Amino acid sequence: MRVTLLAAYDSAAAAEPSCYSRITNEWFCAQYLQDRRSEIVDATLQHLAITVAAVVVGVLIAFPLALLARRVPRLQSTVLGSSTIVYTIPSLALLPLMVPFTGLSATTVVLALALYALTVLVRSMLEGLAAVPAEVRESATGLGYSRTRMLLRVELPLATPVIMAGLRVATVSTVALTTVGSLVAYGGLGNLIKDGVNTNFRAELLTAAVLCVLLAVLLDALLVVAERVLTPWNRGGQVTS
Repeated sequence: MRVTLLAAYDSAAAAEPSCYSRITNEWFCAQYLQDRRSEIVDATLQHLAITVAAVVVGVLIAFPLALLARRVPRLQSTVLGSSTIVYTIPSLALLPLMVPFTGLSATTVVLALALYALTVLVRSMLEGLAAVPAEVRESATGLGYSRTRMLLRVELPLATPVIMAGLRVATVSTVALTTVGSLVAYGGLGNLIKDGVNTNFRAELLTAAVLCVLLAVLLDALLVVAERVLTPWNRGGQVTS
């Protein structure tokens, strides 16, 4: 009987993964990546979707706020102050406060992250528009540009480098903050990080953390490329005579 139990134990141990079994708990484990590939891919895609959605919503909210603050100077301090106050609210408190209104859904995480992004986005948009030289605006007015046309054809292109710098910061910080969405089960890679911490699952914890970093680097690189495409006049190169 004892021999049978030992044989069964040995058989079960042999069937377990080599680097994240009950006996071993290694940080680097290729077998974990293979066995849990579907779970890792799903978490990464969810993380990416929530991040992109939050940044897009943040831009859609920040742009009219920046225009309002620019059009009505006496509201500028109020707009900037309000966006900064939101950022001071801990995410561990903001998400539960939003649950009664939006439920345990990805919407809760997206809206919370969009509000956090306003601090950087509104300020960068205001600074970018303010950096447009006054003589450029005067020239555009002299050429008959309307206020809307001047904004779209003159001011925004010149303000793009500053705005994109703020967008890069907001995007990278949103990638990190998305992990907090694990509080409502929509944290993307944050769900894996939370599970890895709770179960001391080293391979899961390290994999999710590394993927978060890689995702932030990838999105930042894409924004750099987008900025170069949108501002061809800022590209380095030789000056032809």
